[in-house]
Order: sequence, then structure tokens, then C-alpha cells
Amino acid sequence: MKGSIGIACLMAGLMGVLGGGRRLWADDSVRFDLSGPKVDVRVQRDSVKLPIAEVPNLMVGDKIWVKADLPSTQSNHLLLIVAFLRGTTNEPPDEWFHEIDTWDKKTVEGTTITVPQGAEQALIFIAPETGGDFKTLRSAVKGRPGLFIRADADLNEASFEQQRIQRYLAAMKQLDSKDPKVIADRSAKLAATLALKPNPDCFKQPVEQQVSCLTQARAPVLLNDGHGMTVAEALSTGPTADLANTAAYTQPVGGGLYSAYVGTIVDAVHLVATLRTAQYQYIPGLAFPDGSTLNLKLNAPPSFHNPKSVIVIALPAIQPAKLPPLKPHNADEVACLKNPKMAMEIEGAPLVFSTSLAHDLVLHLNRTGAPVDLPLRADAFEGGLVVATEAERKPLEDTMAKANDAMKPQGKVGSATDLTITGTVEGFWGFDHFVGPTLTLQQVDGKEWKIVGNTQLMAGQDSKLTLKGAGTACVEHIALRPAEGAKNAKDVDVKYEPAKDDGAKLQKDTLALDVSLKSVEPGGYSLGIKQYGDENQERVPLTAYNSQIKLDAVTIHAGDKMAELKGKGLGSVVSVEMGGQTFMPTGGGDDATVHLEAKAAVTPKDGDEAKAKLKDGRVLTVKVEGKAARPALTLVSMNASPAEESGSLPVVLGGKDEIPLHGKLTFVVTMKDVFPRGQKVEVATANGAVKTTLSLADSNLVLQDDHTAIATLDPLKAFGQSAFGPLAMRPVAEDGTTGDWTRLGVLVRTPEISGIKCTTGEAVTCMVDGNKLFLVQSFGAAKDFAKSADVPTGFAQSEFAVPTPADGATLYLKLRDDPGAVAMVKLTVTAGTSGAPPMAGSATPAPAAGPPKQ
Repeated sequence: MKGSIGIACLMAGLMGVLGGGRRLWADDSVRFDLSGPKVDVRVQRDSVKLPIAEVPNLMVGDKIWVKADLPSTQSNHLLLIVAFLRGTTNEPPDEWFHEIDTWDKKTVEGTTITVPQGAEQALIFIAPETGGDFKTLRSAVKGRPGLFIRADADLNEASFEQQRIQRYLAAMKQLDSKDPKVIADRSAKLAATLALKPNPDCFKQPVEQQVSCLTQARAPVLLNDGHGMTVAEALSTGPTADLANTAAYTQPVGGGLYSAYVGTIVDAVHLVATLRTAQYQYIPGLAFPDGSTLNLKLNAPPSFHNPKSVIVIALPAIQPAKLPPLKPHNADEVACLKNPKMAMEIEGAPLVFSTSLAHDLVLHLNRTGAPVDLPLRADAFEGGLVVATEAERKPLEDTMAKANDAMKPQGKVGSATDLTITGTVEGFWGFDHFVGPTLTLQQVDGKEWKIVGNTQLMAGQDSKLTLKGAGTACVEHIALRPAEGAKNAKDVDVKYEPAKDDGAKLQKDTLALDVSLKSVEPGGYSLGIKQYGDENQERVPLTAYNSQIKLDAVTIHAGDKMAELKGKGLGSVVSVEMGGQTFMPTGGGDDATVHLEAKAAVTPKDGDEAKAKLKDGRVLTVKVEGKAARPALTLVSMNASPAEESGSLPVVLGGKDEIPLHGKLTFVVTMKDVFPRGQKVEVATANGAVKTTLSLADSNLVLQDDHTAIATLDPLKAFGQSAFGPLAMRPVAEDGTTGDWTRLGVLVRTPEISGIKCTTGEAVTCMVDGNKLFLVQSFGAAKDFAKSADVPTGFAQSEFAVPTPADGATLYLKLRDDPGAVAMVKLTVTAGTSGAPPMAGSATPAPAAGPPKQ
């Protein structure tokens, strides 16, 4: 390897001494785009004959069959000379130069030449016939053998390089796609296999121009694979060990790995074009082998006038072969033996994929029973070796099937315990047999499929899942399938690839799935897993969940059994587990807020996690926002007294917790801690229709001591004429935090009764005069309302007929605001006998009776 670096440095130095060679593809003047004459070459070693396209190296004793493939109309006589060389300072003997007169009938069937002992390089020259031409050329080569040795190596290297480029171009030109991802993926795979670097600027162009850009004829436009790097740059900017290791495979007999200094060596090919005599100038011919034919490309048109042109063609070097260093792209990857298009990602030798030097490749199955070798072909686009076509495989598959049947009773192939076997790549590199890497092959269907890790699919979103099974290499297709009977549902193709861990290492028997659910509705589904050679599909049940559900946080105060959940789509929440208690929705919330209640109070920490159970079966975690305990008040006592109204008979309320709207409410509350100065008390009806706030600042809340406060409220003034129903109070802290509601009573409205007229004591009815009689639901003669009169809904008159009081002094009422309690009105004049019609209400009203003590 040190020698390789030394040669590279020597080449760079020689380039400087000779004024520097232009890069091989630096401008149009040195482009190899002219077709030259064709030469047929075959090589025989022992009893084996190979076309030149399959020969990476020559050995002493090889028989080289050479024939000029000229058109029948060829008018100029061309001389073909085969020459052997043996070192830069050791001129070859005369007998190593073989003259072939292509116009001579003796050469029609070709000429066979044996590689002599001691030879290291071989060249072919094509020159016009002139007097003394053979001796003149032989003398020129013997006089400067080093220059022609260099030309031999450089021409071979340039030829291999251009074959890689041409393979890339041909594959890209076959691509018929307007999808930029498809173009980029195909280019990347080809370039990686062939050790090339496509011009990245091409992918910045409009998609319809990308393939055209990538397949431009000029190499600098197409490729940027390090050719501009000089030897000095390579040695100064890259690790020397890497350069040396790579250089070991850049010789014509190697695997064709690219090295940083190849570009500089290839530049030296142009030196051949600068070598002139009075009679000759030398033109390098790049060879593109196709079977036995060397198709030549020239960078200058041949001339038959002085100085006449001599075309220089390189033959493979004469030295032992260096076998291609093939290796699997990933040693942990498993290929499926049941796949009719099985491809194994192999790398390490680009010439395997761009030339025919590797041939008769097979995959030898390492198993007992009948030996089976599957033919392989190198496919640059697939990035590796591909098993032969289905027609070529059929006889082999029959053999394999018989072998499988024979082994089943022994518990081998086809049994559950023999999922995989190994296969070894073998073949020929020219004349030499080589053994490549051994690969793992899956030979039976995978099974035991299950989703591991995150199993939740979100409808309307792209989801990633991990599928695990016993053998994933033979999966041909995966689709998300709707449940049976689903309407307007279609299968959704699922993208998948071998799963990798954080270190980018393949995880055994695991696939990473990319499931697109943008057009999928929530509901039941399954993964349909189809494997090669099996028409049935394995099913893995899945559920696509509603992606619109979002849980932000659940808020609770210390020591509470009430909580509040915030988020989105909360109508799907069934319950929340928190602090060992189950909180259930209490209603009254909406899609963004849910009120929750448990049987017992809890005090979770801020930042804890609660678990929310959804209707679709999921259990999601939600962050707990723990807050300080809410303020708490205890009701000590309450007193409600009606207001005195002149000109009306007082209505005495009968309910123990009734609070007259026309009156005064006083209640006493106490707090365990010191009553804060900023503390307020909110009083409201149960439905929140009316409310008011009491505070120390407004003087309707007065402290008795540090813990006790007396609240005073005028309901009519605070709430207005239309306030009624249950009334409660709660504390409100200075920061707005509220405590629990405590019931005060029922707020009721009473009618204004100015008088009751009865004709006689025996009269069936009396007439009630007053205002707002519609506030009464029913009038009764006695407390049992056996005789009663209901006030119609919407009654707006000032008189209403009522039953005559049974005792002649008391009329009973059921108020609409609290129909469960019985109120009464005392008559000031007892109903008398006939002849003296009484008038109730004309006398001084009786003293109003206060409500019972609370």
C-alpha cells in the first residue's frame, strides 16, 4: 500500500516536470467521443476461453487471440501491433512485438499470441501502413517504455471509470418518472453502487429537467466524484491509511473501488497525445468491452498524413488477479428466498456492477440435501446481486421443492424451528473462482405478528408503528384494511422497512411502518400482511382513534373532590383516575372543558399524571395542575325578615328557609383561617341567573373577629324584581379562586294584597284585591287546600275570586316561587253573618309574623 501512495506521488511529480497534464475531461478538445476501429480479443488460459470483457488480468502463458474488426470497405491498410512490456527501466526484447497485417488474408481468422515469461503489461497499437512503420514504432516504445507503461495503466483505469459512468447514464435514461423522489432515489442507489457522485445541482432544477441534467454527455456536468483532487490534496486532506487501503483496489485487476488520486493518474493519459515524432503522433483509445469486442472511443481524429496517428489500446495487466472484496451492505439484513426477485445488497467492488469481469455468479444454499445454486446477476439499480429471472429459476425451484419435502420429516426445512438458512455468493473473476460473502436467507413464511411499542393509530394523521414477527424478510406487501362491513372504506398501502435502533443497527425481525391515515375515519381496522408465495394474508387488528381529542391538563385544588379537565374533544372522556379516586364528568361542560367529581377529596402534587379513559378504549395520561386549597366558609346562622309595606296585608311565609325578595337577609359565616381582607362572598341563585358580591370594602360584609363575618343583603336591591329560586353563597379569594357553594334558602316573591271582600260568612267565594297576584299559584280556604282556586298562568288582573276562609280569618297561599311551602294572609275583620258584609283589609293590618329561626 505504501507503494501505491508512492506511485501516486511520483505521477504528480512527473505531471509537474512535463508541464502538467490537462484533466481528461477538462474541455471538449480531450473528450473521448469519436468512435474508433473495433478489435476482437479472446483469451485462453489452460482449456478455458473467455471474451476480453470478462478478463480482468493476464497471466504468463495465456493465449491472446486478436483480430481487427474492420469494415469490408476499409481502404487504408492498418497495422496492428501487440506489444509486451516489463518495467519502466527495462526495455522489452524485439520478439515481444508482434506485427499483424490486417489486410493480409492470413489474419482473417485472427492471430494468437502467447504472453511471454517476464511480461508485466500488454498494449495494442493500430497504425497506418508505411515503410518501416513496425520498426519505427517498436523503437519508440523500447526507447521510452515507462511512458507506455503509464499509458497502459491509465487507459485501463479510465476505461473502468467510464464504464461506471456509462452504466449510470444508461440506467437513468431508462427512468420514466416525473416524481422527484423516484428520480433522487434511483440516482442515489445507482451512484452508491457504482461509487459515483451525481451533480447535486441537477436536483435543484425543475423535475422535468432533472433526468436530462443527470444524463448530460459531459462528465463534469454529470459527476463530481473527486476527479478534481490532486495527489497532494488527497494526501493532505484525507487519512493516508484510507487512501492506501482504497488504492489497493484501483488497479485494473482489482475490484474497482474509487480512490482520490485516480483522477490525477487519468490526466496522464493525455501525455500520450503529446508524444510525437516526425512521422507519428499517439492517440489514446478508451476501450468499452462488449463480449469479445473492444469498442474504442478516441479524443482526436486519426490522421493518415504525417504525422500519422497511432492508436494506443491497453490490455489487462499481467499479474495475479485481485478478487473483488464483496461484502453485504448490512451484515444483519436477511433476504427472502421465496421472493422471485430476491436482491441482496452487496457493495465493495463497483466494477462488478459496471463490467462483465465478474461472471457465472451463483448463490450456493448451505443446507443438507440436494445442492442448489441459484444464478445471480449484478444489478446496479437494485444495489446488489439479484436472483435470476423466474424462467431461469424454475428448474432450480423444482429441485428445491423436492429437497424441502425430503427434509420435512427430519424437522428441518419448512419446520417452525428452521426459519432461515445461509447462502454463499460464489462466481468467477475472470478465470479465477472466488467465494464472496455468506448471507442469511429466510426460507419459510413469517408468523406471530404483533404491534409493539406505540399501538395507537390516529385517524387523519400519519402514524408510525413497529411490527414484530418471527421472520420479516418475506413480507411482500402490507395494507391497512377496514373492518368488515365498513362503508366507503379502501385499503391503504403501508410503507415499511427494516427497523433500526438508535445506533442505526437493524433490529431482528422488526419492521418500521409508516401508515398514512389522512383519509381514514376512526374505527376498527387490521394490518393485512401478504408474504411472497402465499395468497393468504395474516391479519393484525388495529383501531384508528380520533385524533381530534387533546388533553391539556386537569386542574384540582388541594383537598377537593371536584376537578376541571381542559382540552379538545372532551366529550369522549369517560373518567379520570387521580389520587386513587375515580373522577366522573358531572355535566355542564363543553367540548373544551369537563367538570369532574369524585366520592372523596384528594390532594395530588402539581405535575403528577392522571389517567383519562376514553370511549374508544384508550387510556391517555394527562398532566395534573395542583393548586392550593380553595377558600372555605361555614354558615353559622341566617335571618330573613320581610319589609313592612303600608296599605297591604302581610303575607306570612311558611317555609323554614324561605327568603322574601322584599326584605332583609342577614347571615353569619366563619373561616378556619384568618378572614382575608380581600376575601369576598358571592351570593347567587342556583342557575346563576342573578348574583351579587359582598365585600369588606362595600361594607355589606363586616368582620366580627379574625374568623367571623356578618353579611347583610337587600335582595330586591341586589337582584331586581325577577329574582327567585334557591339562593346560595360561596367565598371568592382575592385571586378569583372560588370555594364551594353553601345553600342559604329559597328566594321568594309575594303578592301585594290590599284587601279581601266576602259578602257573607256563608259566601262560597271572596274577592282578593291587590297587585302581582300572578305570583300566587293557588289560594286555599284551609291549610289542606281542600277548597282552593288556582291562579291561571299569565293572570294580570287586580281581583281574583278565592274560597271563603274556613275559619273566617286566614287565607292560605301557595307561591309560584316555592309551591312546596304554604303561606298565609290574616284577615283583619272576621267574616260575619248576613246583613253585615265584611271588608277585610280596611282595618289596620295585623303585625307580620317573622320566619322561624334558622
